[in-house]
Order: sequence, then C-alpha cells, then structure tokens
Amino acid sequence: MISFLVLTQWAFGQSTITGTVVDGETSDPIPGVNVLVEGTSKGTVTDINGTFSLNVESGKTLLFSFIGYETQKIVVGNQTQINISLSQDVETLEEVVVVGYGEQKKKVVTGAISSVSAEDLESLPINNVGQALQGRTAGLTMAAPSGQPGSVATIRVRGITTLNNNDPLWVVDGVIVDNGGIGYLNQSDIESIEVLKDAASQAIYGARAATGVILVTTKSGKKGGIKVNYNGYYGTSAPARKLDLLNAREYATLRNESSLAAGDGIVFENPQELGEGTDWQDQIFNNDARRQNHEVSISGANDVSDFYLSFGYLGQDGIVATDISKYERYNVRLNSTHKIKDWLTVGQNLGYSHEKSVGLGNTNSEYGGPLSSAINLDPTTPVYETDPDRLNSPLYPDDSLKGVMAPNGLYYGISEVVTQEMANPLAFIQTRLGNYNWSDNIVGNAYVELTPIEGLKIRSTIGTKLAFWGSESFTPEFYFNPSNYNARNSFGRSVDRKRDWNLENTISYSKKVGDHDFTVLLGQGAYRDSYNTSVNLYAYDLPINSFDEGSLGWNYLPKDTRGGGGEAVPHKVSSLFARVNYDYKERYMLTAVIRRDGSSNFGKNKRYGYFPSLSLGWNASDEPFWPRNEVVNFLKVRGGYGVVGNDNIGPLNFVSIIGGGRNYAFGNNISQGFSPNALANPDLQWEETTQINVGFEATVLQDFSVTFDWYKKITTGILRTPDIPGYVGTVSNPAVNIGDMENSGVELDLGYSKQIGKLGITVNGNVSYLHNEVTNLGSRNYYDEASFQGSTDPITRIAVGQPISSFYGYKIIGVFQNEAEIASYTNSEGQVIQPDAVPGDFKWADLDDSGSIDTDDRTFLGNSIPNWSYGLTVKLNYQNFDFTVFGQGVSGNQIFQGLRRSDIKAANYQKAALGRWTGEGTSNSYARLTDKDDNYNFGRPSDFYLEDGDYFRIKTVQLGYTLPNSMLSDVGITSARVYLMAENLFTFTKYTGYDPEIGGGVMSIDRGIYPQARSFMVGVSVSF
Repeated sequence: MISFLVLTQWAFGQSTITGTVVDGETSDPIPGVNVLVEGTSKGTVTDINGTFSLNVESGKTLLFSFIGYETQKIVVGNQTQINISLSQDVETLEEVVVVGYGEQKKKVVTGAISSVSAEDLESLPINNVGQALQGRTAGLTMAAPSGQPGSVATIRVRGITTLNNNDPLWVVDGVIVDNGGIGYLNQSDIESIEVLKDAASQAIYGARAATGVILVTTKSGKKGGIKVNYNGYYGTSAPARKLDLLNAREYATLRNESSLAAGDGIVFENPQELGEGTDWQDQIFNNDARRQNHEVSISGANDVSDFYLSFGYLGQDGIVATDISKYERYNVRLNSTHKIKDWLTVGQNLGYSHEKSVGLGNTNSEYGGPLSSAINLDPTTPVYETDPDRLNSPLYPDDSLKGVMAPNGLYYGISEVVTQEMANPLAFIQTRLGNYNWSDNIVGNAYVELTPIEGLKIRSTIGTKLAFWGSESFTPEFYFNPSNYNARNSFGRSVDRKRDWNLENTISYSKKVGDHDFTVLLGQGAYRDSYNTSVNLYAYDLPINSFDEGSLGWNYLPKDTRGGGGEAVPHKVSSLFARVNYDYKERYMLTAVIRRDGSSNFGKNKRYGYFPSLSLGWNASDEPFWPRNEVVNFLKVRGGYGVVGNDNIGPLNFVSIIGGGRNYAFGNNISQGFSPNALANPDLQWEETTQINVGFEATVLQDFSVTFDWYKKITTGILRTPDIPGYVGTVSNPAVNIGDMENSGVELDLGYSKQIGKLGITVNGNVSYLHNEVTNLGSRNYYDEASFQGSTDPITRIAVGQPISSFYGYKIIGVFQNEAEIASYTNSEGQVIQPDAVPGDFKWADLDDSGSIDTDDRTFLGNSIPNWSYGLTVKLNYQNFDFTVFGQGVSGNQIFQGLRRSDIKAANYQKAALGRWTGEGTSNSYARLTDKDDNYNFGRPSDFYLEDGDYFRIKTVQLGYTLPNSMLSDVGITSARVYLMAENLFTFTKYTGYDPEIGGGVMSIDRGIYPQARSFMVGVSVSF
C-alpha cells in the first residue's frame, strides 16, 4: 500500500523533498527508514518522527526501504512533499523455521538454529543430504570418509560430545532415522534442513539429542495449479590429483641403497635400464567416470488437498577401480494432505529408495585393496606377465594356483618383492567383478490432526522406517602372492531387515491475549528402533568361474556350506514432553522445555531421565527507545541453558551377560561351561550434556546480516569400561559412567544482499571455532586409540587435559649428520641418549631426560579435529544469467600421512624420499633408508608422519542461464534454465596426500583415502 500527498508548490530542476513515512496498518511513524535516490550510493534516514529531507532532481526515483517492510518506489515530479505509507513485508515477517514438533517465526526463535533452504540445494551435485550442510552451517565439523560414490559424511555438531557414537539425531518429517540411513533422501525433495545446535533447542528430543539434532522437512504441493518440474545433470569425474610416486628407475636405486645399508646385496643390477616402469595409479584411476542425476516432480494444491509426487535416479561411477566402484539410487516420494472437515486434517509423507552399490570395501585402509596396493606396489612389476621364465618360476607355483588371468588371456603380473596384502590391483578387481550391495528403504509417517476450537490442535502421528539390505558376492580361486591367495571359490548371499517405528501424540494450544502471545505443547511418544535380523549363506567349491554363474541353487554338500544369522536387541524409548513459547509484542520471548525419557538401554535404577531447558530472547530494536539509525536496523539478543542426554550406547550393558566357551576342571576331566562376561551395573545411566548458549542476530546497514553465538557444553557420565582385577573372574569389564568432556566455541554467520541496477549480489559466509578437552576418565588418565600397521605404538590417544583423539608419539629434532653429533647428544647427566644410532638416523627428543629413548618420551603431537571450519557462498545474477561459487575449508588440524607401509621394506616411496639423508648435510628432516631400521626411523609414530591439514576447497562453481519467457510461453513451459557446473574444482592445501578431507571414526588419518573427484557437469531445470 502506498499513498502520497502532492502539494501545489511547483519546482523545476533540483528541489528539496520532505516527507513522513508511517506504518500502513498503525499509521505510526517509522524512524530509521532508508531513503535513497535510485542509482546513487548515498541516501538519508528518517528521524525519530519518521520524517526526511533530501535534494533530488525531478524525474528521479526514490527508494524507501526498511527491514520488515516492502520496498517502495516513487518517481519525483514537481512535488516538494511526499507522505509515504509502507506495507509490512509479510513474507519476511512471517518467515518460519522448523523446530521440534512445530514451526516458529524466525523473529521469535530463542535457540541456536541454522537453516538450509530448498533454494540452497537446487541443482547441486549432492549424493547424500549430509553434504548439503558442509560449509553452509556454522558449528558443524564435517568430512567425507572417502570419495567412493554413496559414502556418508562424518558430521559432528559442535564437536565430539562422547567417546561413543557421535552421529547426530536425524528426524525426517518426524521419523527418526540413523546417520547411515539418511542416504535414501533425494535433495530435490527437501524443503528445508534445520540444525538444532544448542541444548535449549535440542531438549525437546531429550535423551537422544546430545550429539545434535538435524530436522529434514520434505516438500508439499503449493496452490496455483498442477506443476511439473524436471531437474537433471550429466557429467564426468576424474581424480583431482595423484601422488608423486617413484618410477621404476628411482625405486630400484633407493631399494639398492636401503638393502646395502642393512648389509645385504643389491636388489637390482642396473636400475637405469628399468625406465619409468608401471604407474599403478594410471592403472586404477578413471579420468572419465560418468555421473548423472534426474528428478521429476508433480505437485499441486487447492483449498482441500495438496500433493507432491516425485521420481528420481542417481548414477555415479567411482574414479578408483570403476568396475568395482559404482553407485545407483532410485527414489519415489508421495506427500499429501487432505482437509476432510474444517476441524479434521489427515496427511502422510512416504519415501522409498532402492540403492545398489559396488564398493572397494577398504576405502581408507593400509591393508591392501586397489588404492593401497597402487601406492605400495613396486613399479618394476609389469601389469601383465609375458616372460615365460617368470611364469614358470615360483612366483606362479602350479596350475591350480597360477595367478589371475586377465580378459586378454595373459596372467596379471605378480610382484617378487612386495607381498602381504598388496596385490596387482587389476587382478584384485578381476576377482571382485559382479559383487554388489543393495538396500531398500521405506520411510514415512501418517497423521491425523484435529482442531476442535480455534488455537487448539490435537495430532497423532505414526512413523516407520522399514529397511531391507544385503549383498551378493562371488569369490573365485585366486593367487596374488604367497601370503594372499584363495584355494576355494564361494558364492554368498546375505539379507538383513530392520523395522523401526515411532508413535507420537501431541496437543498444542495457541492464544493471543492483547500483546501477549503464547503456545503450549504437550506430547507423548513411544519408539522402537535397531530391531535388526540377518541371515547369510555361503556355498563353496561350486562348478562356476564367475559371478554371473553364481547361485545357491547348485547342488552342494552340507559340508561345503556355511550359514549364519543374528537378531539384535531392540532399543525402546518411552517419552513425555512439554514446551511453552511466550512472547510480548514479539519483543520479549521465552521458551521452556521439559522432557522425560525412559530407555531400554538402562536398568531399573536409572531407566528414566529428565531433560529441561530455558531460553530467552529480546528484540532490542523493537523498543521505543531504540535509537533509529542507519547502522543497526535490527537486533535480537538471545541466550539459553539446557540439559540433553545420550543413550546411544548399545543394549544390555547394565546386566551381566552369560558367555560360553569357558573350561572347568572336574577332577581329571575338562568340561566346557558358562560364566558371566562382566559384572552387572544396575546404576548405568545417561550420558548427560549441559550447554549454555549466548548469541545475537542483527541487520546492519540494511543489507548486512550478522549472527553470532558463543557456547559451552559439558558432558558428564560418558560410558567407558574401566579395568577391574583379574581375580574377579570375568572375561571383560563392566560399563560405567566415568568420563567427562568439554566443548566450547564461537560461531559467526555473515550475509550481504544487494540489488544494484540489474546486478543482484548475495554473499553468505560463516566461520566457527571449536575447543575440545577431555576432563575426566575415572581412574585412568588416558586410553590409547588408533593404530597403524608397522607402527610400534598407537598413533592417537584419548587423555585428560587434551582434545579427543590427539596424535601421540615421538618428536624428531633433526637427523644425526656424523658420529660427533651422536656422541654429543646427552642428557643432563651426560649419558649418551642414542649410542646405537648411526649418521642419517633421526634424533629423537628425550623428553623425560632419562638418557634413553623409550615409550616415556612420547608426547602429544597435534590435533586430529579442526579447530576452525568455514564456508563462503557468492551468488550473482544479471538479467537472465546467474553465477554461484561456493567454497569451504578447515584449519587447525594435522593429518597422519600413513600411505606407505613401513613394515613392508620393499614398498614404494613418494618422491619426497629422493630428499633422504645420503651424507653429511644432505637432509635434516628425512632419515636414511635401510632395510634394518634399528633406530625405528619409520617404525615409530612421530611428527615425521604429520602434515598440516588446513585446506580451502572451491566446492561448487555454477553458471546458469534462464531462458526468456517469450521463448517458452508458446510451448507451455513456465521456466527453463540451463547450467554448467564444476565440483571440487580447486583445493588449496599443503598436504601431500590425495585429499586433506578425511572423515571416519577418527578423523585425519590417511591410510590411503579414496579421494573425492573433480567433476564437470551440464544440467537443465524445466517447469511446466
């Protein structure tokens, strides 16, 4: 709405325009309105009475803008006074976010909640919904466990909270699903994702919210007739980088050197004749891996019903060993709502997916597989063996185990020097052809909602997740090397089933009395999950040679079969919860929550827990006394405190389980019996996390948005198994609540949006800092954690006073250059610390000044979890063109670069080994090479293996063009857009491995990570 009064005073050229701006509904003056002459960068702001005055030429356009109101334009004529009435921007004022069991206007939300909208997800190459949050949400630490298609990201909300399962709680349309099962979702079906980060917003989910809560809402039909949308892209992927490994000539030279240093003879007579040799990376990497995604949706709504129906297909080839690295997913979704009566509404959300994946299995492992073998296998071994003498040598022992034959009729080459798990990667691929995993997921809910009187809603919802998954596999007879072979073929099939459900009943009542607005929610819930059953059967020595011939229908003897099965103990939760939301004039806000949960994972003494929270908010800029200015246009201050829990610790830890296989002596006879595995602990209870959060949200200079949060959360009663004396007579230790941990941090989100003529600019960035510290481990000060093949000691440690999973080992202070340096390296008492060292060995730090190097000289070397995480999105649009670039990164962590198997002395090296110590002054950072490593130069976990894990990655770049409506209207198309897109375009890092982004149980340990691909795609979006 806009009205203006033109006075009869005429002016020519430039004149002074005065006026007043008021609220269109209340007629109250609006101070602080920005008044700008279109096309200029300087304007004026209305004073406390809503009045303004500025000089402007006739014919110019004035822009009146203020947060919460629609921007108005007025063309200046000959008037000298203009009275403006601004209409409230309903869309902005009514913007809502999803909270537990409902929605709230964003303006009155008092918790720390981050949102990602459907607009942020459109046309993105997202295989798993978790990827949509990376770099777009402050407070999340995320990393891919591998680049294999179909892998699920590791997500941590405000750090690691427990020493057990840290996956957040996912709730899709009210149905709880596990982190691994979230992959069934198609990102095009998602309306919004909300991340509940503080305990005040999480407490409504009580006992399962300590590790964070992520709410996913899928799309529904919108009014305006039937709409049909198609979105799809097609492209190719390739490795972004390769390792600098030694070629055959360099490898042979270093192998000779290492062998001679150990007192043995040379291995290769003439290294120079070997040339480049085999590049195993070239053999397994695919530079043209195909990738495609297609999604069609049909939706519509009227006053009675709405529906949303979609179909999707995703297919992606892996860039490593593509024949055994693929992923496909088919999706179907149907959401609908029906208003049966004015007081009765029913609805449902139902999604189905079928997934088929072919994977390497060990995507970050030093124990063989295509990638680890390609890194460690010597380049002197040929891909195919053509030498008759070698074919008749002990490398190929007999006709029954004579290696693996390639499709071209040749045998794959077998290394003479690198054995153990390492094998010709092409031979490995040949033995896995056809094998696959599959899954079918059905996730949905149905609800009935009654509104008997205005403001009162009674709702009953039943939700379920039905999951069926399994595998089909054939393993032929094969011979890779003397320690890696299979003498019996086998065909196997496994089938698993999971049936989870939840039933929730809620009553909510909303009422506005004058300027007081409140909503009360009461609820009850019953949940069952983790009820899994499984069966599997393997048949051996079948008369077949390939997967395609595999079947359990062959005739086989019982002795040639192996079967098994299992059944999990279901996890059950019973809940009561309540919430009160209150605000006064949307200026003062209060939210209070209480939830009572009972869990089957605990005994009767501690089965129930209570989880309260309280949060307050103040929209300071709505105060009458707020100074109206053009700097801070909107300011909300909020804070909260709450308690949440974690019961994700597995079943039956509180009871004493009986186990078999124990031998007892009765006289001269030995009998097998049963005994308790561990002592019972009826007082086992929740892991409890308390959190305080203080933050503010502001709009600055009309175009800038700022959100800031500071938090501190403390977890107590973390479940561990302390050591008990052996004389107790149990074979394992009981579960006890003994651990404590603390996380604290700050989060900052910044946004900028501006329309300058025909150019639109939107910039969003976020950065978060996290500090983690283990504060209590009961009677112990530490637990050793991750290990590495070939390492003398564990490489990470959980210890009091340190961040969780810190790297732990020996410090290197240089390389001994001569005998004099060895002799002069003494402790405070003059003892020679490394008397057995020789020039070229690492000089280890004697931290305890004992005069020798032993396990007491280990120390904390670095953090496996980044302290800093950040992201940046820039969007530009000009007329029909749009451009988006998105980047994300982390800082503050180290990476354990364990790509080379140090226990395999003949394993290949990276080029850095060419800079090893070869004589006095040649190197002070890379020790000499020797097959007899008495100084444990490469066998000890040390800072030699640690590298800076900082990186910044240009994750997505997209250029789009929307076709003009004049080209589309005649064919019935309402909109059409084509776009070009690149993913993982550049990664800026000092790390020398494949990929600095390494997730998993313990982050930042590179055992041979399957790298993320660089992809280029072309796509189209069409609406009818």
